[in-house]
Amino acid sequence: MIGSLNGTVGAAGEDTALIDVGGVGYLVQAGGRTLARLTIGAPVKLFIETHVREDAIRLYGFSSEEERAWFAHLQTIPGVGAKVALGILDAMPPEALVDAIALQDKAAFARANGVGPKLAARLATELAAKQGPKGFVTLSGNGARGAGAAAPVHGARAEAVSALVNLGIDQSSAARAVANAAKQVEADAPAPELIRAALKEVSR
Repeated sequence: MIGSLNGTVGAAGEDTALIDVGGVGYLVQAGGRTLARLTIGAPVKLFIETHVREDAIRLYGFSSEEERAWFAHLQTIPGVGAKVALGILDAMPPEALVDAIALQDKAAFARANGVGPKLAARLATELAAKQGPKGFVTLSGNGARGAGAAAPVHGARAEAVSALVNLGIDQSSAARAVANAAKQVEADAPAPELIRAALKEVSR
């Protein structure tokens, strides 16, 4: 199985890219946001989800391991195949996806190509009841982390959710309150400000 490709962009189309690795060209399917970041002739690293079928082997490429993990996780919901999962990730990057799940925002899911009202409702409900995606451990400037057993949030938002959980609020309600609070404060608001706003949401 192929987990990642590190090579050069040979060509890019509407839904595929050709990645040249050591003289071998790999045809990779990808969403619009990933393809928009590619430049022909430039070096690239893509995280790969490999689908093996009786009649074909398909490679799906992503700019981050987090996106790849969400791609696989979305397909655990009945009615969501690879094409729909790519459409959802094009409509919502992982950070927005986490918010949509926390808020059970059916309208956000419905904005993705291939997602009708019934599937949007199922996604909002069933993803909220699941643990988040599992993936490989990746290294960043902040150290090691994985896609995790819970939907990933970072920085001040992670601190705010943790603080609410420590106060006895369940994880789902805490994530929902912080997601709502984040819409009311500055994007770079510190954790204490987010916590105060989230507590107001919980008390409503």
